[in-house]
Amino acid sequence: MATRHLFIELQTLNRRAKLKIIFAKFQCLCIIPALVGVDKKTCIQFCLCTFQEEMVIRPLYSGDIYASFQFRTQWDTDFLHDGKKVSHYRLFPKSLGQVLSKFSVRELHISFTQGYWRTMQWGQPFIPSPPGAELWVWFHHTVTDVDGNWKELTNVLSGIFCASLNFIDSTNTVEPSASFKPLGLGNATDHRFLRYATLPREIVCTENLTPWKKLLPCGSKAGLAVLMKSEKLFHSSFHSQAVHIRPVCKDWQCTSTAWELRQTLNVVFDLYTSGQGKKEWSLFKMFSRTLTEACPLASSSKIYVDVTDNPGGELFDLSPSSPLISTAVVLGDRRTYSVYDLTKKETFGQLRSLNLLLRWKGENDMLRPPLHAERYVSGFGLQKGEIHTCLYNSHPYRAYPVLLLDSLPWYLRLYVHTLTVTSKTRENKPSYIHYQPSKDRLRPHLLEMLVQLPPHSVTEVTVQFERALLKWTEYTPDPNHGFYIGSSVISALVPSIVAMDTNSTRDRPLFSSFFPTKEESSYFMRVYTEPLLVNLPTPDFSMPYNVICLTCTVVAVGYGSFYNLLTRTFQVDEPSAPLAKRLANIIRRLRGVPLL
Repeated sequence: MATRHLFIELQTLNRRAKLKIIFAKFQCLCIIPALVGVDKKTCIQFCLCTFQEEMVIRPLYSGDIYASFQFRTQWDTDFLHDGKKVSHYRLFPKSLGQVLSKFSVRELHISFTQGYWRTMQWGQPFIPSPPGAELWVWFHHTVTDVDGNWKELTNVLSGIFCASLNFIDSTNTVEPSASFKPLGLGNATDHRFLRYATLPREIVCTENLTPWKKLLPCGSKAGLAVLMKSEKLFHSSFHSQAVHIRPVCKDWQCTSTAWELRQTLNVVFDLYTSGQGKKEWSLFKMFSRTLTEACPLASSSKIYVDVTDNPGGELFDLSPSSPLISTAVVLGDRRTYSVYDLTKKETFGQLRSLNLLLRWKGENDMLRPPLHAERYVSGFGLQKGEIHTCLYNSHPYRAYPVLLLDSLPWYLRLYVHTLTVTSKTRENKPSYIHYQPSKDRLRPHLLEMLVQLPPHSVTEVTVQFERALLKWTEYTPDPNHGFYIGSSVISALVPSIVAMDTNSTRDRPLFSSFFPTKEESSYFMRVYTEPLLVNLPTPDFSMPYNVICLTCTVVAVGYGSFYNLLTRTFQVDEPSAPLAKRLANIIRRLRGVPLL
């Protein structure tokens, strides 16, 4: 009985991150195993929540460094189906847990990105994201008012992440029919419960990173999150932070479901913007900090360094070296990684600090990615234009279909009859087209199409549009800068070089297990194009100022003069005596003689 009361008291205190770290220094995530004599594995299962953290360092062929953080929290409960009220969230953030429960969210994916991922220079990212803010949510099938839940959800998330998500409304929200399928359990096909929106002009700053780090069980006090120093992260070529929540299998038999929270942070450090001058990287140079311990609440804490293209140390030197070598199938290719397990004391050495050092020795040519895309606007003037989307299939002999999604604002009036798709100067007719026209000031355009990409080809999709004239209150504070148009989304099953692992319940590194794999011969890939900057017909906003100044001047001069004439009192002022007469009167007054 005393043990039960102690566990209830620990549950209450466990809500504070600092106390979590203190309790984790015992045999398990709680103090119970020391009292009742159970092992750590049983205690972790009893606590119903596990936490893992990983970091992947991939040297890029351009000499830059790609660092990817992934934090995974699994909560073994399914309150949407059970219908029970949850009062203790353990390692799962309470703010997000209440959001899932209140708005009946089935899946939630949100990302904040600063910069554009350069596929031709850096290859493929582990988890792609477009510039700005992106949010797409699957609601539970029991939700009756999806639009109402969507509006309230964006406002709540705006407060949680200190972002401008409250600007998401019906004018930039779409319901994709095929592009964004659920990544977790469940085969939801009714796209009425799906909402997708982007804010391409959203600026990512420290105020967005701070609440993101607070969602971690250890915060930024211990583990890999210690490296997340804002000064260094935002002084990079590319920075993206994301939160993904989805239902997953609780065990390998998948008899029950659990909630998975995956927080990812991807950053690319440029050799030239860092001002180092040497092709030499280390944890301290990248993050101004080193690692001293793993997060005490983490069941797994590892660092992976990609050494696939470095046989025998020909490309770069890595120190300190690690005897642990792991292979994983990532993005259709088998990669080799040097693994550093932070849960082992020997990883930190005698100095009790880990500072990985990488020195470049040679150059290597990068293989072209199998799929990448680009988009631009052509035309002249401010009346009409044309949007070009180019899809590149670099595979030498395999053709595969891709799904293209375009969401354009209502003030770009599309001429759908001008839509053309060409591959190798020949017409390429899409096998599936879904188009939803826009309504002025109510909803945007939605265009989805399934296009077959021939091998080693460039497929160009073009459509003409006409610019609308906005009301003067609808322009931004800097209208001459232009209006941002969100990125196009390309989804495809790309042919794989090696056989993919279709067993989703097998233990794999976090960076290779995000997208589910259903076929051994292909893997899922999502690509985003650049956002567009379009100029609209803009009135001369200085003219109202000029008219106001001129009108005020005329009114002030005319009305002021007329008012003075009506209200001023005129009096006759007698002229004063000359100076000689006044002097004579003064002398006569002194002599006692009558005045003149």
